[in-house]
Amino acid sequence: MTELKKFLDLIYPIHENTWGILKVLFKDERLKKGDFFIHEGEIATRFAFLQDGVVRAFYTNGEGKDYTKHFFTAGSIIGGYSSLITGKPSLFSQQALTNCKVLSINYNQLLSLYDAYPDLERLARKFAENYFVSNEAKEAKIVLNNADVRYLEFRNIYPGLEQIIPQYHIASYLGVSPTQLSRIRKKMT
Repeated sequence: MTELKKFLDLIYPIHENTWGILKVLFKDERLKKGDFFIHEGEIATRFAFLQDGVVRAFYTNGEGKDYTKHFFTAGSIIGGYSSLITGKPSLFSQQALTNCKVLSINYNQLLSLYDAYPDLERLARKFAENYFVSNEAKEAKIVLNNADVRYLEFRNIYPGLEQIIPQYHIASYLGVSPTQLSRIRKKMT
């Protein structure tokens, strides 16, 4: 719980009495490698703080090909954020690439606290603003940078991750084939 409190305080510090109410709503969970936190087409009802492990968010096209949109590492929030807000099915899946420890919370339980705890609602707003800004920056980098630069950026954002997860997931994230990724890596060494 300490890591979660630190994470939240970096976004917007909440009062101790608010934290006392909030922390009891989080439940310890384990995801085994290969488990899904959410499936494409499922309506999200919860989100979680990833304490340990790696989770990948990905889209699947009509032919069954995956496109990795994001990797989550320890100290991240996972879940179908758009689905939580809209109540519509998630457009992507999130799957554990390693064994993971998470603290999950029911979204409706969180929403029910907003009126009584305005600092909690403010925290949620700040999180949404940060999420929007970070996604916008990521989209620009993907469109404006070539594959070599995107690979270097990946290594900066996720140091050491390429030693833990399959290379084809990294290639999918970068928008290149596994063969192209191999060439890029060879050129960089």
